[in-house]
Formats: sequence, structure tokens, C-alpha cells
Amino acid sequence: MASKTAVLAFSGGLDTSFCVLALKQAGWRVATVTAQTGGFDAAEVARIEARAKELGVAKHRTVDARAALFERVLTHLIRGNVLKGARYPLSVAAERVVTAEAVARAAREEGAGAIAHGSTGAGNDQIRFDIAFAALAPDLPVLTPIRDGNLQRDTTAKALRDAGFQVAANTQTYSVNQGLWGTTVGGGATHDPSSEIPQEVYGDREASPDRPLDLTIDFETGIPVGQNGKRREAVALLTDLNEIGTRYRVGRGIHVGQTILGFTGRIAFAAPSALVLIEAHRELTKLTHTAEQLRAIDALAATYGALLHEGRFWDPVMRDIEAFLAHADRRANGAVRVRLHPHRFEIVSAQSPDALGARSGAKYGESAGGWGAEGPKGFSHFLGMPGRLAALREQGGKS
Repeated sequence: MASKTAVLAFSGGLDTSFCVLALKQAGWRVATVTAQTGGFDAAEVARIEARAKELGVAKHRTVDARAALFERVLTHLIRGNVLKGARYPLSVAAERVVTAEAVARAAREEGAGAIAHGSTGAGNDQIRFDIAFAALAPDLPVLTPIRDGNLQRDTTAKALRDAGFQVAANTQTYSVNQGLWGTTVGGGATHDPSSEIPQEVYGDREASPDRPLDLTIDFETGIPVGQNGKRREAVALLTDLNEIGTRYRVGRGIHVGQTILGFTGRIAFAAPSALVLIEAHRELTKLTHTAEQLRAIDALAATYGALLHEGRFWDPVMRDIEAFLAHADRRANGAVRVRLHPHRFEIVSAQSPDALGARSGAKYGESAGGWGAEGPKGFSHFLGMPGRLAALREQGGKS
């Protein structure tokens, strides 16, 4: 006889709270899993656990997935300088990998008969979770009460209130996802591309500092390992960068792009650690990589980002790209200084013991180093040959 336990990916918000009620009404024993990907403090974790208990779930577990998020996904996004639309660091798509893995693992341990998620039929997450669970637990059906019922947020909010549960007013307007790799905001004004996103959605509580702040990020093989000369564990480093960057309001933006389903969507985001680390890493690799390495990284990283966005993290080509990025970054060692200003940041300097330029003996625009005048003359002659021959052809001349 099939198990009547359904394991639900649970955030404690409006959608997943409604899913608990819907699944219980359908006769399922509900177990919930919350993946801590960096967006919850201790008070919020306690609130989510209390919410699960209040809703009457049979079992709830909180999984600390922050280290797994960094090691499984974020290292590759940093090494590839991956930004969707040259702007957005794929904050949500990255988190969904470790959330799906935590839920699938819990389903196995519970001997569950189904897996559930609270996605709607219009967003990207439904596709990501469906594809993830097809790879991680292909034998288990995926239950989606909100998508199947084509339910809107006002309907699910009313259902919860009618059942005697409180619903925060702001959850009906905006959907906020906060994590180690950034915060994204959907709903409300984000649906109208002609409207401005109100700054209050970012939850600012104090004025931005009025003086610049310099930070030094230390890298080993393309991975951030320290700050200001002090070695730091990855989760602590990213958490610290997020806290500092949030005070300075850096890493914020609006991303407009095509959803997985093919229509255009818009989100607001705030991703200080992601944007600072990607830009710092990019600057470092300009010193340590050849032009062709950088070109190949850009091409492969675009594929990696597109597949991650679509939830196809488990395609074998992703492991192939990760191996290339790790090998290309084996010499990406050094330190990058970043200066934070209110609402912006800049890369001030970078240094590396593996910088390629230091081996040439040349100084750009000043001294040629180990070659004389004849070498560049010959190089220019042959580099310009195709263009020169084309021009002669158009003029009817002969070389």
C-alpha cells in the first residue's frame, strides 16, 4: 500500500501554508522541510517552525543548506561570473537546487508517497521543482495544490483566514525570497514595467553610511576565502558581505527577462555579496587568465546560467562545465580591493602572484620588455593582412 505521507517544501509563507491545509484536506499526512539558504535568522526559523506546528503538520525539519549552496552552486557562479542578462545573479535558481535536494532526501527518509511544492502555474519555480524532483525522486508523484487549482493569492489568503489562521497583509502584495546569494522581490509593482519599485520593499531600517568603505577579498583558485587579510569560512564571509552591502544599498537592481515558460517577467533584487564577489573575481581573472580562457569562460558560463535558470542543474553537461571552470581558475589566486559607496561600489585594485603580465617584462604604453621594434612590425603586418587584402579587392588592386 502506498504511503500517504507527502513531503512539502515549506517556507512558512502564504503559498506553502495554504498547501498544508489543502494536502491535509486531501487525506495526506504532511511533513514539511525548510531549507535554510541564508535568508532566515534564528527568530524567523523559530517562526517557521511554529507556523508548521500551528498548521498541524505531522513532522517538520529545518535543514541548514547554506554550506551546500555555496559548495554545490555558488562556487561555479563565481568562477563563471554568471549574471543573467548581464545583471541578475540567479539568486533564486541557485537556492532551488539545494532546497529540492533537501526535500527529496527527506522524502526518502520518511518513506513518503509524494512530494509537494507551493508554486503557481505562472512562475519559474514550478518548472525548477518539477525537473529537480524528476531527477532526484522519479518514482514519486509531485503534488501542486495551488497550480492545480489555478488559485490566486487572495483566494489562498481567504482560505487560511476562514480556517482560523492569520495571514500577514504584505504577503498578498509582494513575494520575497531572501538567501545567501541575494533577495528577490516579485508581485505588486514588479508586474508593471512602467512603474517604479518602491524602496520600502527592501526593508531599509537606517540611513546609508555617508563615507566610503574599502574591503579586500582574498581568492584561492577563484574561490573567496578571506576578507581584509583574515581567512573566513564561506557562509560567514557571504553573510558579512550581505550585511555590509545592505547598509550601503549596493547590489540592487531590476531584472527584466524571459521566463522559462516564454513570457516576460520582472523582479527587483538586492544581492550585495553576489555582485561584489562576481565583479571582484572578474577583475582578478583579467590578471591571471589568457584572453581565450576568458572568452571560453564567458561562453560556457552563459550556458551554465541558462540551464540553472531553467532548473536543469542535473544535466551532465553542468558537471562538465564546472570541471572546466575549476581548471581554468586554478591560477586565480590573489586579492581584490573593493570600495563601497552609498548605492554603488567600484573595484579599486587587484593583485595576484600568478598575474600573467608580470612575466612579460613589459609595461603597457611605456616599455616593450623582451622584444624590439621589428617584432611588433611583423606582427602588425600579418594581423592586418585579411583587412588589407579585402580593401585591395574592393579597389581592384593587387598586392
